[in-house]
Amino acid sequence: MKGLKLGLIALAMIAVTGVVNAGGVGYIDYAKVIDNYDYAKQVTKEVDAKGLEMQQYLVDKEKEYKSLDTPLKKQTFEERVSQEFKAKETAYMSLREKREKEVYTKIQEAAKAVMVEQKLDAVMDARGVFVGGVDITQSVIQKLKTAK
Repeated sequence: MKGLKLGLIALAMIAVTGVVNAGGVGYIDYAKVIDNYDYAKQVTKEVDAKGLEMQQYLVDKEKEYKSLDTPLKKQTFEERVSQEFKAKETAYMSLREKREKEVYTKIQEAAKAVMVEQKLDAVMDARGVFVGGVDITQSVIQKLKTAK
């Protein structure tokens, strides 16, 4: 019986020691990663250019609208432009979502690789960490810069 108790105590100590020796939690400053990631900058420029393209489309259509002389022509024009703009807006939102997801996925993959390299248990956003953890922001940025 005494041997069983000692065995259970030893097992409990090993379990507790295993938890204490866990890798810990890493965190990244996502905004800083985005600011230092060339692909993210490229995606932002692309999405912004599409947004400006849509604004220019509206400016051009407003000029056309002002040149129309009858209410019927104006109404028909409004309906046509509204449909065209909705299609452009849908395409813009789809492009934006797709490109942002690509950036997020690449950052997530880099963070996972750093997590494995540094033997961490998890990686969080820096805004969710009040105390402790390991800042791996620079390591993730370096991983993204070296990945092609």
